[in-house]
Amino acid sequence: MFNLKSLFVATTVAIASATNSTHAANNCVSFSIGQGTGCAWMCEYCATTLGTSNYYFTTPVCAYQTGGCIGNPQPGVTYTCCGL
Repeated sequence: MFNLKSLFVATTVAIASATNSTHAANNCVSFSIGQGTGCAWMCEYCATTLGTSNYYFTTPVCAYQTGGCIGNPQPGVTYTCCGL
């Protein structure tokens, strides 16, 4: 079960941060998350924002494995994903 308030806060923080950090030249987006946001949201955000499912995280925070995107992201840390 997830906390909708945490998800809303994380979504708001990530969108505000990512909007200011998207760089077309290197096709990357940087963002931070709030408490309770996991890799599933982060992977979906990267795929949607970059417009591709072919991307990577610059730090090994999340990885796609059979069944979904897994990892252990920390709130308040800036993460970057880049399209290939």
